[in-house]
Amino acid sequence: MADEPLVLGIETSCDETGVGIVRGHTLLADAVASSVDDHARYGGVVPEIASRAHLEAMVPTIERALKEAGVTASDLDAVAVTAGPGLAGALLVGVSAAKAYAYALGKPLYGVNHLASHVCVDQLEHGPLPEPTMALLVSGGHSSLLLAPDITADVRPLGTTIDDAAGEAFDKIARVLGLGFPGGPVIDRLAREGDRDAVRFPRGLTGPRDAPYDFSFSGLKTAVARWVEARRNAGEDVPVADVAASFQEAVTDVLTRKAVRACREEGVDHLMIGGGVAANSRLRAMAEERCAAAGITLRVPRPGLCTDNGAMVAALGAEMAARGREPSALGLPADSSLPVTEPHVPGGRP
Repeated sequence: MADEPLVLGIETSCDETGVGIVRGHTLLADAVASSVDDHARYGGVVPEIASRAHLEAMVPTIERALKEAGVTASDLDAVAVTAGPGLAGALLVGVSAAKAYAYALGKPLYGVNHLASHVCVDQLEHGPLPEPTMALLVSGGHSSLLLAPDITADVRPLGTTIDDAAGEAFDKIARVLGLGFPGGPVIDRLAREGDRDAVRFPRGLTGPRDAPYDFSFSGLKTAVARWVEARRNAGEDVPVADVAASFQEAVTDVLTRKAVRACREEGVDHLMIGGGVAANSRLRAMAEERCAAAGITLRVPRPGLCTDNGAMVAALGAEMAARGREPSALGLPADSSLPVTEPHVPGGRP
């Protein structure tokens, strides 16, 4: 273990300042400072508020992570940071901090991809990723099916959302139901008390002529909103728990159905699920049931590693270092639209 790279990872793509420290595949520290309460009053993330919160939380969160890991900054072998995708201003705070630490310590810098990091974090819990890895990534901004022969260098998108991502749909339906922000956890909780067969909401892009691996949740969102509006206009009570359960069932049905299909058609015998929505209890249960029936091994990190965190960035950075990938230059930019096909940014980019 002592020969494995000790890497600090910084994640600031959205509203959480995450700092993780990893040695090889072992998690030593995972410190998070969230600004979600500051955004709740607005019903969504405000980029300027997120950027300011990252700036204020950065140094204290790094110091907390170092203390938790029982190491000093000089012990580090490398610094990794989310270079994209994400909110431009928020990314700039993390990238700037990572550059400063890497330069001051004389350590290699790895600018890594946020989505690839969500896949790589599973190594901290279940060991090295199989190659290739089939990954279903579901979060507030992304719903993607990825095939990764090499998580550090070769990530291939099979399908993605054409409109709303799954997590975005959860937030919007929570707003329709008056449940506040963020919507995912509260819908998951209420759905356990509801009837998931109460309303048969549509399953987007599941017809025979539809793109087999792409996702669409905009139509589902509209269908739920209209159903709720019709009940309210008729003076009838809205069965919130039933609506939450039925909506959640529609989302998880589509996600797991397409993921299992991709595994079968690509000849991959396992499935990794990552991203914030991977913490959803119904998604986990349905994926486990369908994967078992199809003879597919399911890998899902614990909920705390599914949401945005520094541990996932450190995990990918450690894998980059272990495989001898080229570090990033100190001119590393923050790229809000960094494609998933670029797991990291070697040498920086103009």
